[in-house]
Amino acid sequence: MDTWLIVVIVIAVVVVLALIGLAMAKRGRAGEERKHEQAREHLQEAQLRGTRAEKEEALADEQAARARRERAEVEERAAQAEREAEERAGRAHEDRSAAQELRAKAESLDPGLRQGDTGPVRQNDAMTAEEPVRNDDTGGSGTIRR
Repeated sequence: MDTWLIVVIVIAVVVVLALIGLAMAKRGRAGEERKHEQAREHLQEAQLRGTRAEKEEALADEQAARARRERAEVEERAAQAEREAEERAGRAHEDRSAAQELRAKAESLDPGLRQGDTGPVRQNDAMTAEEPVRNDDTGGSGTIRR
């Protein structure tokens, strides 16, 4: 073969290899650029999610604080209601004790006196009452004493 043909073939091979090398380098740079762009997008997404997470965490903390405050208020109201109920129960007990003492005194002063009697009527006294009489054929109406 002629030398010039060998030189042309070698030059052609070198040119083809150079073009392949340039294409691969360009492709590598494009891949790197793509990776760089993806990394940037991931960083932006991470920053956005981090900000959102901080906001949600702050809202959760606020909600938990509100719940604790409301629970404390409810417990305080319940404790107040319990104290008031205990005071009422104490007053009722005191009233019941005083009533029993007064009944005992009344019984010792007048053993025949019934509970509920407010007047001088005793169990041994005769009862008197007036009842209305129905109108009948006799034409009379009035009250009868028993």
